[in-house]
Amino acid sequence: MKVKLLIATTDTDYTEHLSSRLSQRHADAVDVTVCSSTERLRILLSAKKFDAALLEEVLADGADLRNIQLPLLLWAEDEESADTDATHRRIRKYQRVSSIVADVLEHYAKVSIDGCGIDTDRAIITAVWSPAGGVGKTTIALAYAARKISEGKQALYLNLEPFSSVPVYFAETGKSVSAVFEMLENHEGNVKMLIQGIRRYDSDVGVAYFCRPDNFDDINILSAENVNVLVEACAGVTEELVIDMSSTCDERTRQIFELADQILFVTDTTATAQIKLSQFTTQHQVFERIRDKTVLIANKGATVVEQLTDVMISLPFVQATAAPAVYKALSGYNLE
Repeated sequence: MKVKLLIATTDTDYTEHLSSRLSQRHADAVDVTVCSSTERLRILLSAKKFDAALLEEVLADGADLRNIQLPLLLWAEDEESADTDATHRRIRKYQRVSSIVADVLEHYAKVSIDGCGIDTDRAIITAVWSPAGGVGKTTIALAYAARKISEGKQALYLNLEPFSSVPVYFAETGKSVSAVFEMLENHEGNVKMLIQGIRRYDSDVGVAYFCRPDNFDDINILSAENVNVLVEACAGVTEELVIDMSSTCDERTRQIFELADQILFVTDTTATAQIKLSQFTTQHQVFERIRDKTVLIANKGATVVEQLTDVMISLPFVQATAAPAVYKALSGYNLE
C-alpha cells in the first residue's frame, strides 16, 4: 500500500529536492503530488483525496483540508515553536528525507483505518533458531539476508532476541522498533505502514532492519498473537523476511515456527550446543513438526554425527576483528 502524499509549499527548490528523493528512494511507500500555490492547492483538493499532506502554513491557512486524511504542517526551526498551534501535527522541514518519510508513515499508521492485512504476495519467511545461545544465530541470519540481497531480492532482518544484537552490526539513527510493539499491544493502527516508515537500510549490503527496542520489557511482553501480526506485517513489505530468534522454545517461538517457510537450525562445536541439540531433537515433540522444513547449520566447523534433517550445511570458522565481516564472509555460502 502506498500513501498518497501531497507536498504543498511555495519553496519550489525544496519541493523539487524532496519530491525527487521520494520518487527515487521511497517510491514503494509514497505516491507524490506537488503544489506551489494557493489556487493550485484549491483545485487539487476539490478534485482528489490524499492520505497525507506536507503543508506550508501560509498555504494551509484558509484551505479546505477535508480531503486530506492527515494534514501535516512543515515547520522550519527558525519559525515559532511547533507547540504554538495544536490544530495539526508538525514535521520539521529540514531533516533527512528518510526521517521525513518515517515521520509521515508513523503518523499515518496511527490514523489509517486499514489493518496490516495478509498479502497474497507474502515474503518467504526464514526463521533462524537454536536451543543454545552463542552458536552464531545472528551471524547466520545476516549472512542469509545478505546472500538474498546479492541475488537481487529485498531482504528484511527482524531481530527478536531478548537483548538485541542490532547495534553490533548496523548504525542506529532511526526510530526504535518499540513503536511497532506499542501499536501491537494497543491493537490499533496500521502495523504494516508503520513498519515501512521506521525500517532502515544498511548502506553497505542493503539489508533492511529495525533499530533495537527502547528497553527489554518492550519485546518481552509480546504475546504469540502479537508476534503473528508482526511477522505477517513484515512479510507484506519485502520479498525475504529473516527472523533472528531467542533460544527459548515458548509459545512465541512455536508461532514463528508455524509461520516460517524454512528454519535454519544452528549448532556449533561446543559441548553445550551439542547436548542441547540432542535434547531438543530427541525429547521435544516440536522438532518432529518442523523437521521437514529445517536446515541444520553446523557452524564454526562443527560436525554432527547423526543426519537429523534432510539438509545439513557445514560452515567454517571465520576469524575477523569486526563482527559484520564474519556474516559478509559467510554470505558467500549457500545456506539453504
